[in-house]
Amino acid sequence: MGLFDKLRNELIDIIEWLDDSRNTLVWRFPRYQNEIKQGAQLIVRPGQLAVFVLQGKVADVFEPGTHTLNTQNLPILSTIAGWKFGFNSPFKSEVYFISTRQITDLKWGTPNPVMLRDPEFGPIRLRAFGTYALKAVEPKALLTELVGTDGVVEADEVTELMRSIITSALSDMLAEKQVAALDLASKYREFSEELRKYVEERIDDEYGLAIPQLIIVNISFPEAVEKALDTRTSMGVLGDMNKFQQYSLGEAMRESAQHGGGGEGLGLGMGVAMAGRMMTSPGIGFGTPAGGPASPPPPPAWHVAVNGQPQGPYAPEQIQQAISAGRISGQTLLWSPQLSGWTAASQIPDWSAYFQRPGVNPPPPVPPTVP
Repeated sequence: MGLFDKLRNELIDIIEWLDDSRNTLVWRFPRYQNEIKQGAQLIVRPGQLAVFVLQGKVADVFEPGTHTLNTQNLPILSTIAGWKFGFNSPFKSEVYFISTRQITDLKWGTPNPVMLRDPEFGPIRLRAFGTYALKAVEPKALLTELVGTDGVVEADEVTELMRSIITSALSDMLAEKQVAALDLASKYREFSEELRKYVEERIDDEYGLAIPQLIIVNISFPEAVEKALDTRTSMGVLGDMNKFQQYSLGEAMRESAQHGGGGEGLGLGMGVAMAGRMMTSPGIGFGTPAGGPASPPPPPAWHVAVNGQPQGPYAPEQIQQAISAGRISGQTLLWSPQLSGWTAASQIPDWSAYFQRPGVNPPPPVPPTVP
């Protein structure tokens, strides 16, 4: 640096910040060892605040506009520096510019699932994510708690702190509201505003920040719960389960007949029907209603060997229907707990009668001829 440049930079006569970024919260004017000239011009643009800091103490704050620095508009700085009768010489002071406009499109999300006690599902884990906007509203708190001696503070530097605060506030809000997990999607707008208030209460006084906007984009369930909900929804869409079972069994038999599988597809149709009957039959798997008569024991379940693979269990009436349709022959192997092993259907007393052909009656005897 030449002598002329050194002499020229010894005194600073214009202090300003040309912000060319969208995420800077605080920027310190690079004074280095230079002194600020008495009567220097301070230019604070819209969306900015200028804060003077001397000896580690926050002094005067300037709002947007052009200001000439003198004793009259630097009362706190004058007191700290001991300028009882004004000053005419250059002085040293740190100048911080703070962005007061909104920093938008910041992301938040739950790094770990949030536990919720749901009235329908019991304890359940939820994940959530969304966006928020950040704004500086209290320069002294911001400089004291977050900035310290940093020359530049970007919004990214406080996102981890904000994510933790939002996650904590979300847990508290869900615990207080006690809304069923399936009803959360209908309350995104309402809960977004509630969550914003929860968060702002924790950061406005302590960190000098505000949250003008916070949006919940999605609250999701664990993968296992989502699969269970999909299954439950599918069952609800099917409607009449008995009709669906009959349809499934008929389709399985029709497909088996077309492919000549000798029973292929039978297991699927019978299995669905059997499951439906077990679900709708009183006393099977669900106990006996209080005060009601004891339910009779369920009929024996049967298993069918199809292409060397066991399928079932099936109800007796399903076995009967399959025999009538020709899907089970006398040589088809069946098994149930009452048998000692796999047995041909024609050899089982319960089913042997279905495979016996009626005998042909002999012709009546010819009466003897009368001589």
